Amino acid sequence: MTVTVDSTARAQAAAVRAKEISARELLEAHLDRIGARNPELNAIVSMDVERARQGAAAADEALVSGAEVGPLHGLPFAFKDTHEVAGWTTTYGSVLHADHVPSTDELLVERVRRAGVVVLGRTNVPEFAAGSHTFNRVFGTTLNPHDPSRSAGGSSGGAACALASGMVPLADGSDMGGSLRNPASFCGVVGLRPTLGRVPQWPASNHWETTSVGGPMARTADDVALLLSVMAGPDPRAPQALGEPGSAFAPPLSGSLAGLRVAVTPDLGGAFVCDREVASVVTGSTGTFAAAGAHVTDDVPDLREGEDVFRTLRAWHFQATFAERLAAHPDAFKASLADNIRAGETLTGADVARAYAGRTTLAHRMREYFDDHDLLVLPASQVPPFPADQEFPTAINGEPMRTYLDWMRSNYLITVTGCPAISVPFGRTADGLPVGLQLVAAHGRDRFLLECAAALESLV
Repeated sequence: MTVTVDSTARAQAAAVRAKEISARELLEAHLDRIGARNPELNAIVSMDVERARQGAAAADEALVSGAEVGPLHGLPFAFKDTHEVAGWTTTYGSVLHADHVPSTDELLVERVRRAGVVVLGRTNVPEFAAGSHTFNRVFGTTLNPHDPSRSAGGSSGGAACALASGMVPLADGSDMGGSLRNPASFCGVVGLRPTLGRVPQWPASNHWETTSVGGPMARTADDVALLLSVMAGPDPRAPQALGEPGSAFAPPLSGSLAGLRVAVTPDLGGAFVCDREVASVVTGSTGTFAAAGAHVTDDVPDLREGEDVFRTLRAWHFQATFAERLAAHPDAFKASLADNIRAGETLTGADVARAYAGRTTLAHRMREYFDDHDLLVLPASQVPPFPADQEFPTAINGEPMRTYLDWMRSNYLITVTGCPAISVPFGRTADGLPVGLQLVAAHGRDRFLLECAAALESLV
């Protein structure tokens, strides 16, 4: 079978290894797609075509020489513009770093590059990856590939858009309050927030603050597993890393939903408001799970501490990370981010201690919840893609959203549990916009979660 830019990443990588297509040819095919779609969508930034061509040529020469190659050998790749890539501009979507060129790779990048990818550029992000709509003053706004008048989500919006439009076969991202899951839902791809410690981070200013994790994105769950097999695994520089090797995720997925105990909820029992069309898609999934042999309920975990936990730890982290830069460059930050940074100024040690105690409570409660359930299913985003000229939805079903975080509860309430969560395309709105289901499993069950996602994909 002839591979194209729309083929799976596994198929593309296998074709390169088998010399059915050269890395040069694969790169040129992707550059053609980028040329056709990126001028309108603005997903990939800081491109360097000549350097990418040199990388593809080197990939082909390695195969000719008989060198041992990695599982992603020859695949075109664009790293998220918050992950440091040696020799490539890394802006974080901020005018303060518009000319920043790192001298070393961060750990996630190091692993993906070692697996053989051909780097061609970076994917666009919101300013410092804050907010689930991808726009900044350096590169502008990334638009939705299904409707360019709409948001691609964020903060991994450039990555999700590039995937959905066939500009790249795989993408990396990160997720604090939904930055892998929300754009996956908006663009109709798959995004995994792994279990804490599954994808170790280095360097880090605080190895013990783990609301944000790195993770994989792709067009299928099987390709997400492939990329996770490269990203995951322990590293002595990351003391919180789980010990299981990444190779555990390398075999192709072959899951089933039969016999699973699945809880489906559009709003976690009233914990957040959900757009009516999105809620309809979520509740409509109960028939799919039941037909596949799952035992479906509407039982929901009690996550009442999650609101305070997430907002406190986010503000604390942002204040610690950005306060000095905000004081020195107050006009260099968008207002919503500046407000979130300043929210951390009044926090006390008791506030942070309360948040960590709440997070501990949530972890234990979710462990007990998953004694009686296999999967929790809820919206990956509370809304469908909104107009790209808005920073965030101002209302859902007529209920006002006071801040740019209010509409992301379906994601960040899961963030603070530490459990793995994945967004899988499932249904569309009346306007044809993608809607993703968020599947959540117990801590450490990332492979099981991916198997469930693949099984669900086969039924849609």
